[in-house]
Amino acid sequence: MLEELSPLIAATAQWLTSAYPASGGALGSVLCEMQARQAVTAAAWLRYPTTMDAALVRMSGPGGSARLDWVTSADGAVGADPEVSPWRTWVDEVVASWAACLLTDPGLAGRAVAALTAQAEAPYPTGTPVEFRRLVAPDERDRASAALLRHPDLLAPVAALHRAQLLDRLDSGEALTA
Repeated sequence: MLEELSPLIAATAQWLTSAYPASGGALGSVLCEMQARQAVTAAAWLRYPTTMDAALVRMSGPGGSARLDWVTSADGAVGADPEVSPWRTWVDEVVASWAACLLTDPGLAGRAVAALTAQAEAPYPTGTPVEFRRLVAPDERDRASAALLRHPDLLAPVAALHRAQLLDRLDSGEALTA
């Protein structure tokens, strides 16, 4: 499952950290990227809860960053062109939106991680412990490095795109049974 979603997770996390860059130098960039990757990983696992879901998105492609670029007014930015930055075609709009929701709402992030860890058949290798600490309980250094990435007002346009679907997924228990 991880192999199936790894291009999507990497590209979507890269899009988030490009759109909402870190502050605080090299360490800040690493901490910001870790938070983005944890949020995107949780969102991707909720969005594609089975191996079949992951294989289908890998085969069909997630859709790209065009709408996200437009929503964030980054559509004219250098590197926003998929011809120049082919990784942008692997950005998943729904996963980015769900990750934005998780990054800006600690309670929702906690619910999402609890839903993932409560699954009887986890979508990820059970022998691989995954820690979402930086997502659900960021310390002061994490918050400072990802000030833009976690700013509710800045991420609101992206989070609003698919927040209702995320809430439906968590409320329905679909994430737990898929």
